[in-house]
Amino acid sequence: MKYTRSVLNSLVACAAAFALVGTAVAQAPVDGSATVVRIKGPARYTTGNGNWQTLKPGTVLKPGAIVQTGTAEGSYVDLVLGSGEGNIGAVQPAVFKPFIPSSYSSSYQPSAAQNVVRLWQNTALGIDKLSTMQTGADTVSDTELDLKMGRITGNVKKMSAASKYEIKLPNGVAGIRGTLYDIYAEGIVKVRVGSVVLAWIDPKTGNMVTQVVAGGQSYDARTGQITPLSPVDLHGLDTVNAQMRFVQAAPTTVVASDLTIEDISPVGPPNNRGPAPGVGPIIPGHL
Repeated sequence: MKYTRSVLNSLVACAAAFALVGTAVAQAPVDGSATVVRIKGPARYTTGNGNWQTLKPGTVLKPGAIVQTGTAEGSYVDLVLGSGEGNIGAVQPAVFKPFIPSSYSSSYQPSAAQNVVRLWQNTALGIDKLSTMQTGADTVSDTELDLKMGRITGNVKKMSAASKYEIKLPNGVAGIRGTLYDIYAEGIVKVRVGSVVLAWIDPKTGNMVTQVVAGGQSYDARTGQITPLSPVDLHGLDTVNAQMRFVQAAPTTVVASDLTIEDISPVGPPNNRGPAPGVGPIIPGHL
């Protein structure tokens, strides 16, 4: 009996030790990266050392990098976020061939296998954090982006309850939950599907304002107005979502037709805005 009890105690101790080891392994976060899958127009990036480099399809960006697009009309950069599992096709130089859903009804649901974000023209975006952690039962991700100026559109896959996807703005922060969103640094939020919680500092009062923006809604933090998405917005978001999800291996030429970026700060009309922190003009010859 004593021998049996001793064996059982040993097995319990071993099981507890393995459980502790498993928990330690499960709780070790793994840093991810962002991969450039599509570029139109001039763009550049820095890894935080102040040295800007030309952005190319296939470039892998680690947390700490800042991406900036040019001012040429129609310029954009598409990034796939994460460690690489479930990528949307080949992560390599790509061109877009249109695929447009046959219907733009309110029941349309994006189904990207990976988080994607598009930086529109005249945009600067910091990649602050991209990490994942396996808990044994689920995958917990932590994504933090910093929209310094401009506009981004993103498609976020379904996340676990403990996961976090946040976009810092010059005057606030937006929390994303499994959605197709469109956000401007000035505090305009449009949501196609899902929801976004915007915490915004009112420049007039200095008070923090929180607003939930549901699917099919648009919110302007500058005016406090929330309205239904227009048919133009609905169609546009669905079209961009289809573009971001479609990647085809093919060479891409980056055309530097406009190498000047207008400096933007979050408050005031476009012509009166100052430079965003850490962001300056794209200078010809430095791309």
